[in-house]
Amino acid sequence: MKVKICGITDLTTAIAAVDYGADAIGFVFAESKRKISATKAKDIVTHLPKEVLKVGVFVNESKEKIEEIASSVGLTHVQLHGDENPAFSESLSFPVIKAVGIHNEKSLKDIENYPCEYLLLDGPKGKYRGGNGLSFDWNSISAKDLKEKKVILAGGLHEETVEEAIKLIQPYMVDVSSSVETDGKKDLNKIQTFINRAKGSQTGGTRNEFIYTAE
Repeated sequence: MKVKICGITDLTTAIAAVDYGADAIGFVFAESKRKISATKAKDIVTHLPKEVLKVGVFVNESKEKIEEIASSVGLTHVQLHGDENPAFSESLSFPVIKAVGIHNEKSLKDIENYPCEYLLLDGPKGKYRGGNGLSFDWNSISAKDLKEKKVILAGGLHEETVEEAIKLIQPYMVDVSSSVETDGKKDLNKIQTFINRAKGSQTGGTRNEFIYTAE
């Protein structure tokens, strides 16, 4: 199981997360308590292994700004967490992760044919559109809803629930942010425990691994 640690704001945490087994590191460039500058993110990225995905989170940002930040920082993927339409996604020169807040079984219909490399299933959108620690009803998602989609599961996951969530959804990757924090800051012990739980899950193979390559 792949793991993405999102909302990284310092080098120490980024390196520790990778050492613990994180496969993707997320940087938030939208309004958020975890917002990071492009300069700081670039410094962190230069210290990360090539194989680790470097994801930038944006919310209704202009194409020009996204491209500028992604290029200067050295991102590998752009995560769209706002109301960006399919044409906007297609216009970007970077691989796209499209986040969708799951409210019910119909939440995926609007983006059924959305052009993206990964589809990130998140909890209901809050003030900052992500990283709210809110989960959704995992039973509301079925295999047919996820056909040919590269799925990243997010939204309220923590060390006590991640194994169950993986068994139900069978994603390619899980994404966590607020649940591995203590008093608003990333907690290295929580990050390590979460990664261990996620990667130790016995799923008997993920439903998406045959077509897939991580607030």
